[in-house]
Amino acid sequence: MSAALHDLQRWMHQALIAPDAVDPAIANALLPGHRLIASECLAIYQRSYILRLRLCLGEQFPATRYALGAPLFAAFADEYLHACPPSSHSLYDLGERFPTWLAQNRPDRELPEREREDWIDFMVDLTHYERELFRLFDAPGFEDGPWPTTSSDDRTLVLQPCLRLASYQFPVARYYHDVRANRSPAPPTSAPCHLVILRRNYDTVTYPVSALHFRFLSTLQQTRNIETALADIAQWSRRPFNDVTASWTADVRAAWIEAGFFARAE
Repeated sequence: MSAALHDLQRWMHQALIAPDAVDPAIANALLPGHRLIASECLAIYQRSYILRLRLCLGEQFPATRYALGAPLFAAFADEYLHACPPSSHSLYDLGERFPTWLAQNRPDRELPEREREDWIDFMVDLTHYERELFRLFDAPGFEDGPWPTTSSDDRTLVLQPCLRLASYQFPVARYYHDVRANRSPAPPTSAPCHLVILRRNYDTVTYPVSALHFRFLSTLQQTRNIETALADIAQWSRRPFNDVTASWTADVRAAWIEAGFFARAE
């Protein structure tokens, strides 16, 4: 690629992302249309490009768009797109940096943490959750298994690859699904939650779990060994190992296998 072409591509990209910064002399060097001058032709692309990116970002973060309202979401989107313009031929990764960018550019970022606004904490949590859903929806699949059954030995059980563990300060999953069901939810109050997000048979599902179960699953994800995870829970909860094992076998094992938490280790 020649230096001149590379410079032109960079200029065109910047012109689409930040139209106010376009050099009029360069814009006037473009070929005009039949009825429009060059700068007016360019303006059509500028408006349609940013609108397309806003629309795409809103599709990736529908609950955040609802919570903020369309005008405020558009304002945040424009700032984000200016700071983090797309760098791929695909718009799949458009929102990848949005949760982190929002956390780093929150309006009250200069205040001590104890004085910051709860609603912004909620927005940051919500964007992280929505990004996880979006990413998992198109992650490398595990639809063909091998899936275990309730008769499978514990030594063959590992968490399936299309599963994520996540903790949030707010009940973001309930809020998200209320938005998707057109229930018009109000912003929730702080209520820490632990979630299992997984995809099975092309369906992405979220399961709330207790802090104890979340710790068990986190340890299992690290060690890939159920007995080790049960021993950690026994020590953490100060309960006898046999009681913890009995609870695992009687209370949660079958339900989690049926829900698709586990794959069968090769």
